[in-house]
Amino acid sequence: MIRLALAVLLFLVAPLAPVAAMNIERVVSPGGIEAWLVQEDSIPVITMEVAWTGGTASDPSEKSGLANMVSALLDEGAGDLDSAAFQERVDDIAARISFSAESDHFRGSLQTLANARDEAFRLFSLAISSPRFDEDAVERIRAQILTSLARNRDRPDWIVEDTWFKSALGDHPYARAGEGTSDSISQITRDDLADYTKRILARDNLKIAVVGPIPAAELGALLDKTFGTLPKEADLPAIPNVELPEKGEVVVVVRDFPQSVILFGSQGLLRDDEDFIPAFVMNYILGGGSFSSRLMEEVRVKRGLAYSVGTYLDPRTHAAFFFGEVGTKNERVGQTLAIIRRELASMAKNGVTEAELEDAKTYLTGSYPLRFTSNRSIANQLLGIQLENLGIDYVERRNALIEAVTQEDIARVAARLLKPENLLVTIVGKPDLSTDSGLPERDDMAPAPSAHPSGVPH
Repeated sequence: MIRLALAVLLFLVAPLAPVAAMNIERVVSPGGIEAWLVQEDSIPVITMEVAWTGGTASDPSEKSGLANMVSALLDEGAGDLDSAAFQERVDDIAARISFSAESDHFRGSLQTLANARDEAFRLFSLAISSPRFDEDAVERIRAQILTSLARNRDRPDWIVEDTWFKSALGDHPYARAGEGTSDSISQITRDDLADYTKRILARDNLKIAVVGPIPAAELGALLDKTFGTLPKEADLPAIPNVELPEKGEVVVVVRDFPQSVILFGSQGLLRDDEDFIPAFVMNYILGGGSFSSRLMEEVRVKRGLAYSVGTYLDPRTHAAFFFGEVGTKNERVGQTLAIIRRELASMAKNGVTEAELEDAKTYLTGSYPLRFTSNRSIANQLLGIQLENLGIDYVERRNALIEAVTQEDIARVAARLLKPENLLVTIVGKPDLSTDSGLPERDDMAPAPSAHPSGVPH
């Protein structure tokens, strides 16, 4: 009954306070642990999202997949509770505890009914400070990961991304598969798992966001109980910064598929680059705005070459990428790539129309409140803003930054980023790379049609 109540609350959660009216508090515990809090009393559910610097890129080169394996095991028993007992206790109080590993961060998530918060936070604390890594749990999770890795060998989307990063970055940590390899996963020991938690899960590399019915003073005390036993400082490996070489290349992984999956990419912009917001708006117009984007109009709507095509910015801590992806029939690969390159070159040369820019601003500013419709979505937004070092007032400033973007800004950043000759293209399938001869340069600057695009980053 308790679990059902929590599920109903999480599913039927009503929109919370408008973004402009949301009060974000910086809470510092007596022990010096900081969190951002939105006290929201209308729903009796507390959500906490946390992240530590040090994700899959921090794995030892011979033990790739270590962070991912740790993330699957932290809720498989902790303290004096084995896996079954821990999971049963979490279920009894209708809480949700989960962990995941990204390239730059190790993340944790907690959701609990407010009246069970003390026990839920205690269990979360046990998971991060006293994980058991019992042999039966370790071997069960190891087997699951190995099964997943075997499936990846036949997944074109996984192959094309793995090939792209290895081709672009060589032996850089970002080029390693986050789940590891069959060899590396087989070598990971219980000591490796325990060592990772001691090195990475510390207090100085921790960011926390909390949303729900909890006052700041009570949260401060709870933070010390939950995180106070962690090491003061993390032991993070040095990861080099990297930029992509300015040279184009097409890499084909031949597989007998009727359709080719294509990933294309080049140098992007770091999140603190002064051109990032103009690039964000530019990308929406080019390929980030679903049916309102130029690429969707030219590739799908006009020619029916693909079901979907899109581009996105991927800024990380030590590198930044501009990516695009598309899937099309093998015989249409050459034509599809030629049109994509033409569209990139056209925007780099001609920029965007005033109408395109105004439509993009209307959508990007008008849709922003939709990212704050529940306590969990708010917590995720606040955590992302912290990880990107955007400042606690970013929610208030963000739309003004979008509105300030000009056509001149777009022209500048498009010329800086969109260089079709520098694209690294990886393809999985049996593509025909010949093109229709004489594709004309795109001189028409007609605005793309309006639609309902997919989500976009901060």
